[in-house]
Amino acid sequence: MPMLIDTIDDLDARAACARHSNRPDTLIEVLHQVQAEAGHVSDAAIATIADALNLSRAEVLGVVSFYHDFQRQPGGAHTLKLCRAEACQAVGADAVAAAIETQLQARAGNHDHPDIDLRSVYCLGNCALGPAAMLDERPIGRLTPERALAILAGLETHAGGSE
Repeated sequence: MPMLIDTIDDLDARAACARHSNRPDTLIEVLHQVQAEAGHVSDAAIATIADALNLSRAEVLGVVSFYHDFQRQPGGAHTLKLCRAEACQAVGADAVAAAIETQLQARAGNHDHPDIDLRSVYCLGNCALGPAAMLDERPIGRLTPERALAILAGLETHAGGSE
């Protein structure tokens, strides 16, 4: 039997809204909290947030889709954000991205890899140390293809259980 969208309720999203007094002007904060707790912002969370904050689903989805920090589906255990802006491009970001995509057999933004969510971003505020990246909210500067591959190898080692 099909479920009507109006019967879907995400209790964690509703609790996040309540922690912000169900105020529509706290939408970004609510979305960040849902993202941090669930790892993504689901359809059920969007419907629940819209209901709790008295916004349309289109308004909530518009914010989720506009900001690159929000994911609509679960990602990998690690998130690697690569800066692809001009300053980083000028010092080799394209070569770093190509090496990583080849190693992971994944394209940025496609969720192709089960453990590493690869994303292109357009400024991490670390231009002086480009090419810049961020691994699980930890900034990395002066990234080279070789260094990037060593970092990925370290992640695979930890995922395999050996420390």
